[in-house]
This record gives sequence, C-alpha cells and structure tokens, in this order.
Amino acid sequence: MSFANKAPVHASDYEVDPRDATYRKQQSRIRLLNSVRLGLTALSLLAGVTILGATSHALIVYNNTHLPSDFNLPLWPTEFDVRPTVALVVGSAIVVAANLVSFVFSKVRVLQSRKIMHNSVTFTAPFVGFAAALIGITFFYAVNASVTVDTLQSWSCQWGYATSMNVQPYFGTLCRQSKAALYLAVILVPLELITLTVAGVQMSLERKAGAFHASAPKVSSPALS
Repeated sequence: MSFANKAPVHASDYEVDPRDATYRKQQSRIRLLNSVRLGLTALSLLAGVTILGATSHALIVYNNTHLPSDFNLPLWPTEFDVRPTVALVVGSAIVVAANLVSFVFSKVRVLQSRKIMHNSVTFTAPFVGFAAALIGITFFYAVNASVTVDTLQSWSCQWGYATSMNVQPYFGTLCRQSKAALYLAVILVPLELITLTVAGVQMSLERKAGAFHASAPKVSSPALS
C-alpha cells in the first residue's frame, strides 16, 4: 500500500490553543471554589438548624414553665430577659433560610441556568447569613452582660446543679443547650464570612472567565480550512 498520496501532517494541527487552556484552568478553579462554597453552605445550614432547634426548645420550655409572680415558688425570676435567646432564634432562622436558598439555587439546574439570579443569590445569601449571625451574637452579648437581670442561659446555668429534677424545666439540660447554641453562633460568624469571601472570589473568576471566553477569537477547524 502506497503512502505517496497521504497529506503531510503538521505539528501545528495538534497544538492546543493557549487561550483554550487558560479558559479550562479558569473553569477548573471555579468548580473547586463552588465545591468549597457548597461545603461551607452545608456546614452553616447544619449549624443554623442546630442553633434554631436548641434555642427554640429553650423558649418553649420557658413559656410552658413560667408562672405568674403571685405564685409562692416560681421557677423563673420576676426580672427576666429572654431577648438574647430570641435574638439567637431570629438570627439562626435567617441563616437557615439564606443558606437553604443558596443550596437550592446551586443544585437545581433550572435555577443554575438563570445566571443573573443565580449569581445574585450566590453572593447575597452568605452576606445575609453573615449579617444575621453577627447581629444576633452581638445583641446576645450586649444584653447578656447585665448583672442585675437574669437571662435564660444565666438562670438555667445558675441552677444547673439541680440534676435530680424529673420534671421541666430541667435546668441542667437547658444550660448545656444554651451554651452549645451560643458556641455554634460564635463559630457561625467567621464561617459565614469565609463563605461570603469564597462566593465573592468565585463570582469574580466567573466574570473574568466569561469576558475572556467572549473575547477569544473563533478559530476554524483544520479539517474545514
């Protein structure tokens, strides 16, 4: 069999366009950042649900066991402030809602295709979560700093040694739940900030990749030239 009529093969036919390689590298970084952001969003969502569950349960127990001041042996003091716990409930509820929306928009393909809306939610959701977590924890410490008025955490931890109680409010359990919710709320602030930073970097890379791809010259295939 003769090879005389075979067309010469040039090395340029197998060369990879450097712009295409750059674009692929950008897409690889974007996918990595998106995975990191989703992981952080899942952690924030889990923390928010835990805080919401613990603080909501504490408020329910307080409402169920709170007695008027004319009772001889009230379980809770007359001067009592539930605002710190309410602040954690509201803040964690906002965090859960924001991260849940972000997670849904990142997983549902129909929503992913709407670039403007998807990008807006990608950045707005962690910003709202960060603001809610920061305001909630700031308000908690501002009100909880009082030395004259007890809060749900201070009172339950003060009587937490009464482990022999076999009826609500179970002060020891409330104390541990309140502390766990508070610690998670503190951790949630930097966690949401990191998520917000990753989302910002991801949006910046996506914008640059889109502009880079749009400005790339259209190269015709060697087979068609």
